[in-house]
Amino acid sequence: MSSLVLHDFSWQRMINAVEAVKERACRAAAALEQAGIPYAVAGGNAVAAWVSRVDEDAVRNTNDVDILVRRSDFEAIKQALEGVGFEYAFVNGVHVFIDGPDGKPSRGVQLLFANEKVKDSYLLPTADVTEAVPANDYLVVSLEALVNMKLNSYRRKDQVHLQDLLDIGLIDQSWCSRLCPLQAERLQLLIDTPDD
Repeated sequence: MSSLVLHDFSWQRMINAVEAVKERACRAAAALEQAGIPYAVAGGNAVAAWVSRVDEDAVRNTNDVDILVRRSDFEAIKQALEGVGFEYAFVNGVHVFIDGPDGKPSRGVQLLFANEKVKDSYLLPTADVTEAVPANDYLVVSLEALVNMKLNSYRRKDQVHLQDLLDIGLIDQSWCSRLCPLQAERLQLLIDTPDD
């Protein structure tokens, strides 16, 4: 077991962590835009972008950047991201671009392929990159696409993200009628058990 190193408590360390994610997301998005590659920021950063539109105090931070892209653009994506300092790796079945030689996969830019299942066990494929809306610094997946993707993966962190969207009123009971039965059941469970 490795020894744990505790640093001093620091607001600046917390701010630095958030700023580093923003910088990676913006640098990756700018590189893709400059190369003319369609994309959309997804995952926790997309949830944060949507939540911040209603209540910035409800935003949760995340340390990685998920970007939805088309698999057919992979070589161009690799060239664009490596051109701005990222290094490609394939880690635990995930295509990830690590931020330089000292970067960590957990803080990398992870690719999700549009119109494909992330895992075979998932009910539905991801959204297409066309299901995106402009945010301040990059394109972000639409709310409907984001909700579908979160209900599809439905890990603990996805459930928390969905609960955040419910808590601030971005999604509600009416969404169940738009979803496939399993996704509707999952959303209804979160609605019925908000504190579990």
